[in-house]
Amino acid sequence: MVLHGSWNRPEKSGYEVIALTFNEWGEVSYQSFFKGFELNNDVIGRPVDIAQGPDGRIYISDDYTGSIYRVVYSAG
Repeated sequence: MVLHGSWNRPEKSGYEVIALTFNEWGEVSYQSFFKGFELNNDVIGRPVDIAQGPDGRIYISDDYTGSIYRVVYSAG
């Protein structure tokens, strides 16, 4: 899930991608997956959407920089 980020607050919040996990009872937990779009209350990126390609890689779009980030898993 992408947290696009606040734009009208003195203290910035959001600006990250979180991973959602559902247990057998349907309860949801989350943890941070991809951060770094905001640093010391300065916005350096705004994540918009996340998609998974047919190769299993994850792509995250950023409308602040006009970038698309590719996330690749490495077991090493």
